[in-house]
Amino acid sequence: MEIPVYLFTGFLESGKTTFIQEALEGPDFNMGERTLFLLCEEGEEEYHPSRFFGTNVFFETIENEEDLTTEHLEELQKKHKIERVIVEYNGMWMLDTLYQNMPEEWLCYQEMMFADARTFLTYNDNMRQLVYDKLKSAELVVFNRCTREALAQKDEKGVDAKHRMHRICHAANRRSQILYEYGKDDVEMDNIPDPLPFDINAPVITVKDDAYAEWYRDINEGQDKYEGKVIHVRGRLVNGGEIPEDKFVFGRHVMTCCVQDIQFAGLVARWTKEVASYENGDWVEITAKVHVEDDPVYAGEGPGPVLYCTKVKKCEPSVPEVATFF
Repeated sequence: MEIPVYLFTGFLESGKTTFIQEALEGPDFNMGERTLFLLCEEGEEEYHPSRFFGTNVFFETIENEEDLTTEHLEELQKKHKIERVIVEYNGMWMLDTLYQNMPEEWLCYQEMMFADARTFLTYNDNMRQLVYDKLKSAELVVFNRCTREALAQKDEKGVDAKHRMHRICHAANRRSQILYEYGKDDVEMDNIPDPLPFDINAPVITVKDDAYAEWYRDINEGQDKYEGKVIHVRGRLVNGGEIPEDKFVFGRHVMTCCVQDIQFAGLVARWTKEVASYENGDWVEITAKVHVEDDPVYAGEGPGPVLYCTKVKKCEPSVPEVATFF
């Protein structure tokens, strides 16, 4: 039987406890299901179970990240004969620790991140990896303690705080919804558009150097809309090894969050001319038509974008060489 998991993330004093307390006080979220509550950090706010609408909520404190083992979670599941799980996660712990150790029948039904709008940008500047970790899979990001004056403040580039927060969230997870809370009954859903930094309807889609990361994500998330499109883009050529002579891997190194997560983000490319005349790692400028199809280089992961090149020529490296979302 599936056991739904409701995951609430964010740093200390970000508003998680208040939200969860109010949710458990209402019948819409708490009809009396046997609920295991994993409390992974304790802030200044305390829970008041006497106010809960349903009383079958069993608190278990997880003091150390290493205690999040499959064996321990299974023991708690059996101990309380639970029907669902609520997790208030520690902002200083990586989410993979929880996801990799959840029992097989535990399924995350909803993940929400909470952030104090007054400190979010500072956290992102100083602890980017931890912030990105909480944003990358959140379905909803709630910024509380907002003021319209603070969100309108601009940086040295003329970008206001609201747009900076929006961009940070959607660089990590473009599908997440964002909510700004100014007061108990004063909330605003984010409606800032996310236009692509290139014209997908142009006869030739020209991807500039600073748009590579966004293009690579977009073509992987919505590959079908690129079927038959012509692309002009600059990157690196990877050949040799087990890659056939009429193919190469085209891509660039992309930094999603920080230096530790830099990875080569590439696609299969086909070219009828002699690929072997290029050295592995050469910077090239290509023009290619996209076809979505199965290819052995994708190792059975299903159809993917294949770039049928009509032009390949050496070029100067991009500046900077590593692509980012910022």
